[in-house]
Amino acid sequence: MSVQPRKFAAVVLAGDRGPDDPVAAAAGVCGKALVPVGGRPMVLRVLDALGASGAVDSRLVCGSSSRLLERQPELAAMVAAGSVKWVENASSPSLSALSALATLPEEQPVLLTTADHALLTPQMVEFFCTGAAETGCDVVAGLVSAELVRNAFPENRRTVTRLRNGSYCGCNLFAFLTPRGRRAAAFWRSIEASRKKPLKIVSSLGVFAVLRYLLGRLTLEQGLDRLSAAMGARAGAVWMPEAETAVDVDSIADWQLVEKILEARRQNT
Repeated sequence: MSVQPRKFAAVVLAGDRGPDDPVAAAAGVCGKALVPVGGRPMVLRVLDALGASGAVDSRLVCGSSSRLLERQPELAAMVAAGSVKWVENASSPSLSALSALATLPEEQPVLLTTADHALLTPQMVEFFCTGAAETGCDVVAGLVSAELVRNAFPENRRTVTRLRNGSYCGCNLFAFLTPRGRRAAAFWRSIEASRKKPLKIVSSLGVFAVLRYLLGRLTLEQGLDRLSAAMGARAGAVWMPEAETAVDVDSIADWQLVEKILEARRQNT
């Protein structure tokens, strides 16, 4: 008899720069997580997708209670009813992730995403969680082909990492599958300032990795092997099939693109 894979606890990082965030300011709300997309705050859209996924059995939001819970009655009601757990956010995404992970049983597989992943769907969640579990790794990141993203959204700029066997974009989907995999969050803290600077990230993996990256000779597999050694946990990747998985709302241009995509979805249903 086949053993069904364990369901994931989902963690949503909802910390931001408050009303100083340009997207929040443009929307007239007190934090980016509350920016309306398709008429619904982004953080609720993400929770909707997670709640409708068969891969997830619990949801936890890590954010500012003063900016979110006190301003969003529906979210506050979810927390009060116990359908969504709450952890106050820390001073950085990596510290928030560490704080959230500390509240969950070590053996519980965890899916981590962000409140600005406004295009997330239950199907994306299930594809990623299933693929992550099948890798046999401790920690897994979702990736999307940069060419796929570029072809779908040529007018939108996304952060691209270029390696010998192709270029990719991240998609704010991470799986912590084992207790050892949670070491990745501590490693993330050590390189957090270099999130948008791939060369600095590669440099943490050793001088030979840097040289190979500069010469265009570092493959994704080699990078994952180096990363695994640096973290003390086996790292893997799941290639996501939809360009939309790589779109989060980091800018006003992103917000406009997401609204355009959602309108196209509505017209096609």
